[in-house]
Amino acid sequence: MRKDIITAKSNPKIKELKELTNKSAARRSSGLFVCDGVRLCNDAAKSGIKIEAAFVTEKCTEKYFSEIEGVLSSAQKVYFVSDSVMSFVSDTVSPQGIICAAHAKTKSFIPQKRKKYIALDRVQNPDNLGAIIRTAEALGIDGLIFSGCCDIYNPKALRASMGSVFRMPVAVSDNLPKLTEDYKKAGIRTFASVASGDALDISKTDFSGGALVVIGNEGNGVSDEVRKACGEKLTIVMRGRAESLNAAQASSIIMWEMTK
Repeated sequence: MRKDIITAKSNPKIKELKELTNKSAARRSSGLFVCDGVRLCNDAAKSGIKIEAAFVTEKCTEKYFSEIEGVLSSAQKVYFVSDSVMSFVSDTVSPQGIICAAHAKTKSFIPQKRKKYIALDRVQNPDNLGAIIRTAEALGIDGLIFSGCCDIYNPKALRASMGSVFRMPVAVSDNLPKLTEDYKKAGIRTFASVASGDALDISKTDFSGGALVVIGNEGNGVSDEVRKACGEKLTIVMRGRAESLNAAQASSIIMWEMTK
């Protein structure tokens, strides 16, 4: 294997990779995103994500060859880079020595009765977003919809999802109120999660027939427009003096109740 090693941070391929790491606009325009690290790159390759290019250090091939062999063999192109270049393009403190530029998967699925879906309304924290995706896969949610959220391919969101984003059915909506209405017309119950005493207690709500539950922004919750479009409201009844939960915590409880 090899091998001319890229050592210049000004190399055009390295500059493009850095843009993909740092800027969601670059990811949207190119249709590419960045996987950083042995596990994430391996998860992407095993999940059928098309790897456009792999950037790897010699140390990584020596230390992790058995783990990354499938990544390198499936990549359209492989580039060897110096340790300093790897540190430059990676957004982790201690890079493992492999980064891939990969193609974003098609974001679509057809909603079905009796299935269970989560929609996220303007969730902005990538760590929360990734944790929600990971929990959704673990609990068997059938699909995730993102509206006005941070980029699901943000490097922090990818790491927090632990590869679940590669496997979960996902969709992006620029009109969540309309999408919610469409689900209602398809015979799927729609709920807005709220902090309100007049909402249904989630622990006493029957989800056996399927549902779409909307979870809102960390600070402002579900928007008024989306809340009005939903057929029903539900809430997590809290004890003690706690007034709210963050989006990832609330989502975990909601998804557990939906799927138990």
